[in-house]
Amino acid sequence: MTIGGIDPPVGAGARDVTPRPVDARTDKRGDTDRNAERSGRSARRPVQRLSLAAATFLIGGGRKRSPEALETLIPLVQVHRAHHPKADLALLQRAFQVAELSHRGQMRKSGEAYITHPLAVATILAELGADTTTLVAALLHDTVEDTDLTLGAVRESFGDDVAHLVDGVTKLEKVDFNNRQEAEAETMRKILVATGRDLRVTVIKLADRLHNMRTIRHMRRASQIRIAEVTRDVFIPLAERLGIHVLKTELEDIVFATLKADEHAGIVRVLAETAAERDQAAAELAGSVRRALREAGIDAQVTPRPRHHVSARRVQVRRGDAPLGPFDLSRLMVVVDADTDCYGALGVLHTCWTPLAGEFKDFIATPKFNLYQSLHTAISLRGGEVVEVLIRTRRMHRLAEFGVVAHTGDDGSEERGQLEWLHRLLTWQGGIPDATAFWSQLTADLSADRELLVFTPGGRPLTLPAGSTCVDAAYAIGEQTGHRCIGAQVNGRLVALSSVLADGETVSIITAPPTGAGPSREWLGFVRSPLARVAIASWLAEHPEAGESPAETAKTAGPAGAAGAAGTKSALRDPAADAAGFGPAAGDPAGISALRPGVGAPVEQDAGENLVSVPGSPGAPVRLARCCTPVPPDDLAGFVIRGGTVAVHQRDCANVQQMIRAGRDIVSAVWLPHQAERGYRVTVQLEALDRPRLLADVTAAIDAAGADITSASIAPPQQMRVRQTYTIRLADLASLPRLLKALRRVQGVYDVYRARPRIHPRVAESPGEL
Repeated sequence: MTIGGIDPPVGAGARDVTPRPVDARTDKRGDTDRNAERSGRSARRPVQRLSLAAATFLIGGGRKRSPEALETLIPLVQVHRAHHPKADLALLQRAFQVAELSHRGQMRKSGEAYITHPLAVATILAELGADTTTLVAALLHDTVEDTDLTLGAVRESFGDDVAHLVDGVTKLEKVDFNNRQEAEAETMRKILVATGRDLRVTVIKLADRLHNMRTIRHMRRASQIRIAEVTRDVFIPLAERLGIHVLKTELEDIVFATLKADEHAGIVRVLAETAAERDQAAAELAGSVRRALREAGIDAQVTPRPRHHVSARRVQVRRGDAPLGPFDLSRLMVVVDADTDCYGALGVLHTCWTPLAGEFKDFIATPKFNLYQSLHTAISLRGGEVVEVLIRTRRMHRLAEFGVVAHTGDDGSEERGQLEWLHRLLTWQGGIPDATAFWSQLTADLSADRELLVFTPGGRPLTLPAGSTCVDAAYAIGEQTGHRCIGAQVNGRLVALSSVLADGETVSIITAPPTGAGPSREWLGFVRSPLARVAIASWLAEHPEAGESPAETAKTAGPAGAAGAAGTKSALRDPAADAAGFGPAAGDPAGISALRPGVGAPVEQDAGENLVSVPGSPGAPVRLARCCTPVPPDDLAGFVIRGGTVAVHQRDCANVQQMIRAGRDIVSAVWLPHQAERGYRVTVQLEALDRPRLLADVTAAIDAAGADITSASIAPPQQMRVRQTYTIRLADLASLPRLLKALRRVQGVYDVYRARPRIHPRVAESPGEL
């Protein structure tokens, strides 16, 4: 659908494939340099003189309105009256007169009068059904930024609402920032914050961007690409989140034509070549559906709904080399009177045609994050063609097309309260003072094209970005809940905090007492929502000494602990031998586990020569490295250490990569046949919520699985979480999955995995000694 009839888009809209000459001006607020913008105008107005004239008009002296100027306003007035018959047209005319006087003498790069831009923006909004206040602000939206008209003068003559809208879309001065990117980011932040009070701010900005995109072909190629990319990354997602489908699709098509002109031309050609066949097939099916619904007593409007260019291209890519049928490029729209008729129409369709399993979606019962409601289904025709069908009421249809504008006659406070994404965005943006970081986080947040809905045990719904984890859910409940989170249950089952959530799941968050609790730095590696990321980063910045995981704590304490336990002898230790596992256990750098009665057992020497063959060093003692505890069928890499012993690692062990960079030669090593009959050693780690008898239950599970513990290392509990590392001798390879499964069943254990090698500190810090 094309809106704002002054300037049709260049190459946009499925029904309009012929570009038409249009005027041009790129978006100024953060998109182009003001000086470059003004240098493109063929003539500059005498700013001071016209500013005084506009001011005189505002205080009541005004000039006589020219008939030519008012004639220009007639199309806008006609469109606005169609939606709002009782609108205050005198206010609209006065706003146009002020805008025309203020911009008089300014020209667009096409050579046309600058007033054509605010007039086109207002017309776009009028066709969406926007109220008079929005249109007045649209006509004046560039006056404060580009003329000497002040915001105070606008407020005095047109009121606080108009002044707020004009101020919301007025860009921040670029001279106040280091570069254009910072100015653009802070301007967008200003727009979004203003939208928190009045949704019409972003609606005006979107209409402004649409008109600028329609006229983008007059810009330099580099500017076209930059502006189109910003539109793709920010403005199109914003239009989708506000539910303004007609703006979103047209912006998508213009961006597609700008960034991928050849692909766009190809899909335009396909649409043109198949138009006749597509229209005929769609019209025949629409007639059949209409008759079936009429026989069932359902009054419905049934119309074909052609796909726009981007949507058609997605279908084309999905189909690959397969030819496109008429219903690949067109869907069917059924519009009825009442919600109950939607389900009645669905029943008729599924009775008269064959429905496709898995294609039904009920967005009436569970609206999308942008308040969109419809029933989606797909039916199969006798010839095998598949047709997508959308079913909605007239109210739903208007909301689906025009979004929040469809029922925003004021500041949109009711709709604003229902837009969870906006609430989350306004919450986290205040925690990012840096403009560049804000822009990066904003584009990442808006790029999430899907959201999921989970519930607390009490039934509270939580709307989260797709891919969110239990930690994201904890911060969605509340910042303090997130900070104190130490565990989670999903559908009654204890899971890792990093577990990704799915739609409809119930999430229960386990929290620690308020004192001493805090997030882990590791959480930043898997949280998805900006709200959680910003809260975690802020807490860690305020508590630099906290937030370390047990592994990080052990690494930090390593050198001091080792010195205290072993004195100067640690300096004589071969770092390669340490990495191989002949020093203190990984995660226990001071050898503390050996000092804990009942926890650390002496590590028996691996009979590696009974498991591994080293052809290049026959007769040399062979030991399996403790850092990575290789097991069949791991690829192996060996290194000769002091005493002539060959330490055998996993090929992808981090210590192997460090020693290779240090110039150490790899010794070839292979597993001997039937080595599993002799048993082998493997290191596993488990993470659990600390509780009494946890150690006893874990060791009992290991014993019940028929495994022997050769060593153990217990990291000190941190924030009610504990990590335990066990080196275990197993009888055969098949018993490892059973052991891991048994450990996961221990109460409080939320993650069990085979330990990955860590880089030994001396290997990483002193490669030259190797």
